[in-house]
Amino acid sequence: MRFTFDSNILVYTADLDAGGKRRKALEIVGRAQFADCALTLQSLAEFFYVTTRKGKLGLGRAEEFVGGWRSTFPVHAASENCLADAMEAARHHRLSFWDAMMWAAARDAGCRILLTEDFQDGQNLEGLRFVNPFVAANDALLDVVLA
Repeated sequence: MRFTFDSNILVYTADLDAGGKRRKALEIVGRAQFADCALTLQSLAEFFYVTTRKGKLGLGRAEEFVGGWRSTFPVHAASENCLADAMEAARHHRLSFWDAMMWAAARDAGCRILLTEDFQDGQNLEGLRFVNPFVAANDALLDVVLA
């Protein structure tokens, strides 16, 4: 089952102050390299922006993180159709525009699950399910996805 990460999961891998969330994010991203995981260009861009803007990483170190993920996972860029789908989802499902773009790109990449803490956990939107990996009740599902 193909899945992807929202940028917040990626950010936790670099956040030395994130405690248990960092440990969990590192475990998940590490295991994902052996599963059917694709990354969106948007999540990588957001990771770079957030970690460098908030001083969590220098530019070179953030670039190393992104480069490592780019060499490990397929990266899917949003298409024109994703833009149209995102605008419609923002209107009909009341998602923020950038969350809608993440959803549209992930769905377009064939993902069935988006690991995130920003969406409503368990919500299924047109075939893409939002799963918060930091909720213990989702551990069994994570084991299936990361198998």
